Formats: sequence, structure tokens, C-alpha cells
Amino acid sequence: MSERIYLSGPMTGLPEFNYPLFHRTARRLREEGHFVFNPAEYPYDGPLEDFPVRTAFADYAEFICLEATAIYLLPGWQRSQGALAEVALARVCRLNIVEMEHEERAEWPEPHFDF
Repeated sequence: MSERIYLSGPMTGLPEFNYPLFHRTARRLREEGHFVFNPAEYPYDGPLEDFPVRTAFADYAEFICLEATAIYLLPGWQRSQGALAEVALARVCRLNIVEMEHEERAEWPEPHFDF
């Protein structure tokens, strides 16, 4: 079954904001037929200090609350304030919560409810 997935994980303080892992994971999930909202693809190309955090997070939250069927958690999500907020929304909205155990995971694991 195809899922509408929100990709969540740590960015702040990581090399390249962890974008390479976000992009690899999104590509793999799309190849498996899923729709993926990848926050690393958020349309912004200005200076980091001017990134519209509130607007971006409102867009992320709107997708999680109104469109997503699952949230896919990248390693280290537990140490990310943004990811923790996204997981809280996912739990309230009763999304499937899937945690990536390691980067090389080859298959989309069976979703489960975690709330």
C-alpha cells in the first residue's frame, strides 16, 4: 500500500544539515511508490539566518495533520526539537510511525501505531 510519508529527523548541527540522508531516504521511498514530503526540499535559497522557520514549520505541520498517513523517522530524531514536535503531531493525528534503525535498511518496514 502506498503511503503519504512525512520524513523527519535531525538537521541542526549536522554536516550539510543531514540533507544527504534525507535525500537518499526520500528517493528510496519514492522508488517504492510512496509520496514523500521531504523538509530538506523546502523551497528556500536565501541565507540560513533568514530561513522562515515559522512559515516552514506551519507547512510541515499542515502536511502532517491533513495529508500524511505515516511519519518516517531518521536516526537521531530523538535529539531534534523539530522532529520531536513532528512526532507529537503524528501521534495526535494517529499516523503510522516508522523508525529507521539504520541508513542501509533496504525495505519499507510494516507500519505500526505508536501512541
